[in-house]
Amino acid sequence: MTLSLPPVSTSDPDLDRPTTIDLARWPDVARRPPASALRTAVARTLLERAFTRLPLRITTSLVPRPAATTAQGVDTAPTLTLHDPDAFHQRIGADGLIGFGESYMAGEWDSDDLVGLLTVLARQVDDLVPAPLRRLRGAWVRSRPHLDRNSIDGARQNIHRHYDLSNELFALFLDPSLSYSSAVFDALPADGAGFTAAQHRKIDRLLDLAEVGPGTRLLEIGTGWGELALRAAARGARVHTITLSAEQRALATDRIAAAGHADRVTVELCDYRQVEGRYDAVISVEMIEAVGAEYWPAYFGALRRSLSPGGRIALQAITMPHERMLATARTHTWISKYVFPGGLIPSREAIAEHSAAAGLDIVHDTGYGQHYAETLRLWRERFLREHEAVAGLGFDQVFRRMWELYLAYSEAGFRARYLDVRQLLLTEASQPEATR
Repeated sequence: MTLSLPPVSTSDPDLDRPTTIDLARWPDVARRPPASALRTAVARTLLERAFTRLPLRITTSLVPRPAATTAQGVDTAPTLTLHDPDAFHQRIGADGLIGFGESYMAGEWDSDDLVGLLTVLARQVDDLVPAPLRRLRGAWVRSRPHLDRNSIDGARQNIHRHYDLSNELFALFLDPSLSYSSAVFDALPADGAGFTAAQHRKIDRLLDLAEVGPGTRLLEIGTGWGELALRAAARGARVHTITLSAEQRALATDRIAAAGHADRVTVELCDYRQVEGRYDAVISVEMIEAVGAEYWPAYFGALRRSLSPGGRIALQAITMPHERMLATARTHTWISKYVFPGGLIPSREAIAEHSAAAGLDIVHDTGYGQHYAETLRLWRERFLREHEAVAGLGFDQVFRRMWELYLAYSEAGFRARYLDVRQLLLTEASQPEATR
């Protein structure tokens, strides 16, 4: 069943907004959530007050000319254009930032600079709600669904919902190496022509950190589409790489065989908690974000258990400030609802605490946050250029707006330095002299 949306007056005839929404696929986008008049009014008031303090312009397409606030006299500020102001405020009144994202998916607002708009909001995230009202956060936001927990069965389902969408979809916006993590560029701003080289630079730095070379027994937790395993095998390593994505495993296996490395690489559908054996090196690239705080002890315990004496662990991890992590750890967000169910970005403090508890020392830690912003920009630009091909794969306008918002939202987090990405080296913890 699909719901037709009422026409909206707009000056942009090429605006890619849904005209119908599949109720079965997008129930909470097709239907506005129930929100009391009070909650809607509070949301409207809070947003209007917040926006007047920010370098943003708020307009509406329901009138012939832009009408609303230009904060601080800034003429080049990003513009948020409301196509349905009542729906926008009602959704936010009911579901906060989930409603903000669903309103975009429904086509109820747009921006002439989506990343710029979201960057402004990310920089001011702690000040959008007055301090006295922040204490009422628990009454306003939703808790994470119990079904999204990353138990062994739950983790497989959560990974399936994102990574098994379509290998063809990911190939449309990733570089030819099919690397779905931050690149490391030789210069910023990034040059799209050197995208694959930048992805290889990232992989090679991790392989170097772990001292992967001829004869190394390497465990990779999180195969992706196999590029790191390929480059490790080319160095002469023997690789055991694990994933929970059947789609990724199938394509990674094909790519490894085509490169002539099937004798050196084993790709297994396996949870990190079920890995057996010990390895000279362990590498895990942006996989900890899918583990969930409840299972971080199990994750670091598996890393430690898999490591041979004298071995090295190289991690690449997205991080966020510790206080923000604590504030959102149990919160159901738009990202956890639509993009990464069960996921949580850790803080550097959380990584240090849980690695130490597992008997591991962090001996190297380097950040590349602005490189991730550029990586996401290139992905987003490629995705938007390929909108017809994405539609040809069966992904509707609501999905395309969701994916655009996901990529722009993530890029904005790194632009605002609200997010970072770290490459870390972990080794077996040094024992005090008296206990050796």
